[in-house]
Amino acid sequence: MTRVAVVGATGYTGAELVRILSQHPKATLTVITSRQYAGVRFDAVFPHLRGSVDLVCEAVSPERMDEHSDVVFLALPHKLPMTYAPELLKMGKKVIDLSADFRFKNAQTYESHYQPHFAKELLQKAVYGLCEIYARDIAQASLIGNPGCYPTSALLPLVPFVKEALIDLKTIIVDSKSGVSGAGRSLSLATHFCEVNESHKAYKVAQHRHNPEIEEILSAEACRPVRITFVPHLVPMTRGMLTTIYADLSQPVSEGSLRERLAAFYRGRPFIRICPEGAMPDTAHVRGTNYCDIGLKVDGRTNRLILVSVIDNLVKGAAGQAVQNMNIMLGFDETTGLLTAPFPI
Repeated sequence: MTRVAVVGATGYTGAELVRILSQHPKATLTVITSRQYAGVRFDAVFPHLRGSVDLVCEAVSPERMDEHSDVVFLALPHKLPMTYAPELLKMGKKVIDLSADFRFKNAQTYESHYQPHFAKELLQKAVYGLCEIYARDIAQASLIGNPGCYPTSALLPLVPFVKEALIDLKTIIVDSKSGVSGAGRSLSLATHFCEVNESHKAYKVAQHRHNPEIEEILSAEACRPVRITFVPHLVPMTRGMLTTIYADLSQPVSEGSLRERLAAFYRGRPFIRICPEGAMPDTAHVRGTNYCDIGLKVDGRTNRLILVSVIDNLVKGAAGQAVQNMNIMLGFDETTGLLTAPFPI
């Protein structure tokens, strides 16, 4: 059995990792850390896992992880993972970072949107963990930069059409809506119930830190610079993300042909589900799962392609994709521990 440590286990993303890994048939949770809850049993913090996880949260100890883990998930705020990853890699551990610290190849881009980077020598070694696009690289990697939730929901629909030059790259608009859990578990006035309930608002318009992450990957796939308009929104639901993408077609292509190309691109990828003609994705259909559902429509009047994707922001947008990365890195079937059926209601 693969021994797994989760560093930062009591945030929403860390707790999702613990939930998924507690039922993984080829992994054993051995170390879970929490600065706030050190010394407290995990199921006292999250009672829904009573009977499933009996580990006690502990302070971060590289020595403990060296002795008791093979894979380390870093579910920590930006800046902290870059301080742990170099030592863990020297110990021979596989490291999957769920912050932005190792998502960028360009250190200047990272630093202009986050903070100074103290492990720049690892950026070229790290692999961007978008599983359906970079599986071959992931399989050889020791360090993964797990994608952000917004980028996952935008890139999975866009990449196939960018690679085939089927859309005008200057016209891409990404409109995303996220549940409140995307803001994390820390207290914030903006995410209090009374501030979010009965509300729907845009935030960080044209300045969200996931914008450059999306652009860096699209630019790499297009082999030229790509700039997009990205607008995130907060909606009053706990989990889920819906992204609507607009782009002009670069050539006349039928809607049926585009759907066939999308299905062919993701053939054999178990977590991508293409909606049939006339159907569009619904966040309720992926809640608690690692699926990304994608629908499309061509507006013939404007020659514009409209793509709609949905994910669970805590699973495919974070913890589930991280476990999928682990599966690929270790040579497991990528669905191992992740085939949770969506809730019917």
